[in-house]
Amino acid sequence: MGLDNIEKLLEKYFEASTTVAEEEQLRDYFSQEKVATHLEQYKPMFNYFSIAKEERYTKQVPLKPSVNYYKWISVAAVAVLTFGVYFGNQYQEKKKAEYAYQETMKAFELLAENFNRGTEKVAYLKEFEEAKQKIYNNN
Repeated sequence: MGLDNIEKLLEKYFEASTTVAEEEQLRDYFSQEKVATHLEQYKPMFNYFSIAKEERYTKQVPLKPSVNYYKWISVAAVAVLTFGVYFGNQYQEKKKAEYAYQETMKAFELLAENFNRGTEKVAYLKEFEEAKQKIYNNN
């Protein structure tokens, strides 16, 4: 293999226009002991590529199913919010009904108190009528 051929292949390699066979020629050239001194700088690079090509990952990769927790958390949050609104409205309506009942009872007590005052006055009128009748009957 000629030195100028290797230099042309190197230029093509750095322009990313070499074929697989040409790259193999470069790897073979740089794996030799004798390399031109001005091309020595490329030797570690091609040796690394040769070594890296042989490396294999042998450990077992555990595949866990991915669970999207954010989706389930958002579903749970919506459910809690919905129940809170529903039962919160029921609670508010119950409190409003109790308040209305209490206010109505106060109003009825006030009416009953005023009616009792009125009946007391009627009792005085009844006594007055009885006294009047006695007076008329005696005359």
